[in-house]
Amino acid sequence: MTLTMEAENREILVEGAKAFGVHLNEEAIGAFDLFLKELIKWNRKINLTAIRTEKDVVTKHFIDSLSVHPYLRGACSLLDLGSGAGFPGIPLKIADPALEVVLIDSVQKKVDFERHAIRTLGLKEIEAIHGRIEDREILRRWEHRFDGVVSRALTDLRVFLRLSGPFLKKGGIALAMKGVPEEEEIRSLSEEEKTGYRLREKATFDLPFTSQKRTVLLFEKQ
Repeated sequence: MTLTMEAENREILVEGAKAFGVHLNEEAIGAFDLFLKELIKWNRKINLTAIRTEKDVVTKHFIDSLSVHPYLRGACSLLDLGSGAGFPGIPLKIADPALEVVLIDSVQKKVDFERHAIRTLGLKEIEAIHGRIEDREILRRWEHRFDGVVSRALTDLRVFLRLSGPFLKKGGIALAMKGVPEEEEIRSLSEEEKTGYRLREKATFDLPFTSQKRTVLLFEKQ
């Protein structure tokens, strides 16, 4: 297999993934390499992401996406809300091929890229859907279907939990990927929101090979 990713960035990917308990084999590394190449190529023509350098894609998209992998143990299905150019859903699928993944985004060009990436990488049991999570048809099709819902795009915690609820099985988890959230944001959740979910874990960490902090909030549906 001939890789186009720079050797330094390949090492960053492998070591960054290990920080979250993900050990990438050669097939997975090859998939990330191809994903990187296609993302950069498409991004020259279509504005998919403001992150454009190879190293930044590896750290701020790939490794950041894998940071929620430890919280998905036991999950068989995952819904990625506002998936953009496929993050975190596609990296999580590469890391765990058995995981069933559905990506939803309201921007057609981003869904077009996701579908292209899925075909190019030969991924199975993953689907990219164009639409809004509130759409009745989407809700009807996917209601109560998922073990987990994740999003990097929704900054408002209250909105994320409200949108996630209908798609989760009882006992399913909602994973909010954030920077460093204000404690007030968590405290301000209404009693209804607090009874609908239990905050099971809050983890703040340094994103490997960057100076940036990240937080994962894990809510369990009651």
